[in-house]
Amino acid sequence: MKKIQYILAGTALVALPLGAQAQQQAKDSTMNRTVVVEQEYNPDIMDASKVNVLPKVEPPAVSKKEVEYDATLMPAGEIPAVTMQAYTGKETQQKASPGYARLGYGNYGNLDARANYLFTLPNSDRLNLTFHMNGMNGKLDLPESKDDWKSYYYRSHAGMDYIHSFKKIDLNVAGNFDLSNFNFLDAPAGVKQKFTSGDVHFGVKSTDSSLPLQFKAETNLLFYERQYDFGTQDSKEGIVRTKAEVSGAISEEQFIGIGFAMDNAFYKNNGFEDYTSVHLNPHYRYESEEWKIRVGANVDMALNFGKKFRVSPDVTAQYNFSDSYILYAQAKGGKRQNDFRRIGEFCPYGQVAPQPDATYEQLNAALGFKASPIDGLWFNIYGGYQDLKNELYFSPDESEFTETGRFQMLRIGQQNMSDVYAGAEISYAYKNIIAFTASGIYRDWDTSGKEGREKGTVLAYKPAFEGNFRIDVRPVPTVLVNLGYQHISREKAEGMKTDPVSNLYLGGSYEIFKGISVYAQANNLLNKEYRYYWGYPTEGINFVGGVSFRF
Repeated sequence: MKKIQYILAGTALVALPLGAQAQQQAKDSTMNRTVVVEQEYNPDIMDASKVNVLPKVEPPAVSKKEVEYDATLMPAGEIPAVTMQAYTGKETQQKASPGYARLGYGNYGNLDARANYLFTLPNSDRLNLTFHMNGMNGKLDLPESKDDWKSYYYRSHAGMDYIHSFKKIDLNVAGNFDLSNFNFLDAPAGVKQKFTSGDVHFGVKSTDSSLPLQFKAETNLLFYERQYDFGTQDSKEGIVRTKAEVSGAISEEQFIGIGFAMDNAFYKNNGFEDYTSVHLNPHYRYESEEWKIRVGANVDMALNFGKKFRVSPDVTAQYNFSDSYILYAQAKGGKRQNDFRRIGEFCPYGQVAPQPDATYEQLNAALGFKASPIDGLWFNIYGGYQDLKNELYFSPDESEFTETGRFQMLRIGQQNMSDVYAGAEISYAYKNIIAFTASGIYRDWDTSGKEGREKGTVLAYKPAFEGNFRIDVRPVPTVLVNLGYQHISREKAEGMKTDPVSNLYLGGSYEIFKGISVYAQANNLLNKEYRYYWGYPTEGINFVGGVSFRF
């Protein structure tokens, strides 16, 4: 039976970019369940993938109320993270297909390709292989200009993930390779960028709850190359990233533990300074029927570059009353290392000279209330304050204007920032027929040490309000239709305000034969001109369609 559960849980999410994942519901009042969630077409939306994601707010986990499950496409909103995800409906445990493949094409040369296969080997071993590639190649209208830009951006990923289950521990070995090719705005021939990255992962974790100590440990070897940075060629970064955590029970309701993480970073061809970063996280947990409390601290230090000693809280508390209503509070923080990976995700068109220091979240304090008054309905209301040291921002590099007056590259900068935020989200699902989710968060940003136009430049692309809505409808078992809208308004500072993101999208899929479906997705149906990066336009009305297979 245990082997069957591994197979079902592993293959349920084979269509996701990170490979096979298992969705397993926490303990409730009846039993433990392993649930297979049927996956549908959920493509990478080029625009949506470029949203500036802020440091996450992490309320506690959902209540222990008995929950039903659903096959909806999208979870609840991502801010705050780890909030309730409204998956409700009929529970199934059917055998999932180990293989998945998808191929689609769109009007801007949009490419959507994906393949995945999960091998179930003897002795409870699992090997997952995945590949995906997406991108575009087309002419985009330049803001405030009659000219256009011959733009292209392609991303490729290949990975493997192997798990072997011993009697009391799991061994995990994984490897990934990523490649990004794109060009800069309004650039002469040959001015382009290429990011190459790879990593190898080795990890172990305990699986026997009867052991006096629970532990997990991993070592990661990471490599990243930025090929065409301005002023440097083949800029390389290598990191040895080690993590470990051990915890033990001192009573039935009390636990203590400590986490450890260390980065050893090495650079070449860029004049950057090597460094060693160390993180400690001692903590205490108390868990009862009504209360879940965690009291700890984040202790961060670095040697060589970024030589600083910082401490931030790691405290959460939640009170569960009336079975499905939770009050929660948190005071958290910690370091976010600004390595090449994070900078590339933050702004691929930005330059990384001089060497950036780590961003430190000194405090992220939040209060909230979440509840499920009826089956299938969840809502969450929260508010808080965030204090960030050396937060990243991007702005035009005025030294790099082209002959036409437009800049090619953006400058990555850092500045101390803070914001007060308040938000809410709600989601509802009825069986496997209809599901919707809506979320919104308002933020009021401020920055120290900057005034006038300089302050406006720093805050120009910080989100003042983010709203998302999505509804999925399955009128018949073989047809799925989804409609959604994403809105991001920018912070107004010193008279400067950037146009908001306004993306209305529509998609759907139809299973023509068992295991064979056709799909389509259209974005920016309002044909709005908005930007995720300073000066860089996004696609107008665009669509992608194709066929997917399960085998």
